[in-house]
Amino acid sequence: MSVFTAAADQSFCAPLSVLGKDVTVPLVTGGEVTYAALDYAASAPALQRVWDDVAAYAPYYGSVHRGAGYLSQLSTDLFENSRATVAEFLGCRADDQVIFTRSTTDSLNLLAAVVPADCQVFVYETEHHASLLPWRDARVTYLNAPRTPAQAVETLERALADREPYGPALVCVTGASNVTGELWPVKELAAAAHAHGARIVLDAAQLAPHHPVDIAELDVDWVAFSGHKLYAPFGSGVLAGRSDWLQQAEPYLAGGGASRKVARRTDGGVDVEWHSTAARHEAGSPNVIGVYSIASACKALTEAGFDNLVAREQHLVGAVRAGLAEVPEVKVLSLFGDEAPRVGVISFVVEGWNSSHFAAALSAEYGIGVRDGLFCAHPLVRTLLGSDPQEVGECGAPEAEPGESSLNAIRVSFGAGTPDEHIERFVRAVKELVSKGAQWKYRTEDGRCVPDRGAAQL
Repeated sequence: MSVFTAAADQSFCAPLSVLGKDVTVPLVTGGEVTYAALDYAASAPALQRVWDDVAAYAPYYGSVHRGAGYLSQLSTDLFENSRATVAEFLGCRADDQVIFTRSTTDSLNLLAAVVPADCQVFVYETEHHASLLPWRDARVTYLNAPRTPAQAVETLERALADREPYGPALVCVTGASNVTGELWPVKELAAAAHAHGARIVLDAAQLAPHHPVDIAELDVDWVAFSGHKLYAPFGSGVLAGRSDWLQQAEPYLAGGGASRKVARRTDGGVDVEWHSTAARHEAGSPNVIGVYSIASACKALTEAGFDNLVAREQHLVGAVRAGLAEVPEVKVLSLFGDEAPRVGVISFVVEGWNSSHFAAALSAEYGIGVRDGLFCAHPLVRTLLGSDPQEVGECGAPEAEPGESSLNAIRVSFGAGTPDEHIERFVRAVKELVSKGAQWKYRTEDGRCVPDRGAAQL
């Protein structure tokens, strides 16, 4: 009995409607199939609700904060109401600021730009590069990958207790791994950070689309996330949290919107008074469409109910894990073990297969879109695969030819818009590829494994 058959009598909410759910793609073996988008961890499809809201607003699009016309005033109201919606979605405290950025990467680079000059930053090697790399002007301590949530807390506590000299400190941690999907003990890490006089920023890029994120309840100082992972793919992101470091630092970008007053001095220079509000770090014309799309997605997820969304996603997680467990050649990657709670992100390797080859076959022969590589988390994937975490690697296909093993992995990820059929097809495809092999020949082209169009079907 399949997991889906066994769960047929259970009540799960229906998948949320997303764009592209009826798109068909050609198969190298002939014919077409509805595309199974299972790469949510990279970019989730837009919710139909988001698209409809944006389309309804688009004719009224105008500049914000600086126009006297009706459309400018309407757009300004929409922009600032979106800020309030995001603040409510994140459970922000009364004195928190919500700053709109381009992405999680942009948000964390902004925070890195405003930390005090003598700040010491603590980052686990398990972080996405967006969290691992921005702290170039700070003293950085990289923490080894923990193997249990408790060990994560213990590792941080030891590092914070040993820091010298005692000064400002910041801990950066993910809420859910973009490689394993495992949930991190954010609340416990926040308590440890604060007990040692440090602040903490939560990378919620993979958490916010799957679970409620409450700044006050988790007691974190900042949260960063991206719209394109929250079903709002219009190039906007969020940094929300404490305002003091943000207000005290020079603007992330200098220009219009960030400046409150600008005047020439008698010596020929320029005096600038910067805003103390979120506008201080939002120079230039903002991405109104992107901001509104995030607010729309926040409303849609809240109205759908995270309890319902989490229950259905866990049903899908269970189906994928049960299916992969039936294939001895498949190894699922994990830091915290099989029982660790996780979101809909699962990475694995297949014995005897180059990961790029396997992902290419899923796409070309089954119409399934997954991701292969190191997932912009090179040290973590190297650690999980048992290689030297200091070994240099690249995202995408390695130099190994199809059929050869590789140190890259395959990632399947899904969420609120994923239908059961996509998961069923994925599990079936994995089993068929492992037991029967690919139906087509493949070759490496420009670093990617692709079907050899000049070859015959195997």
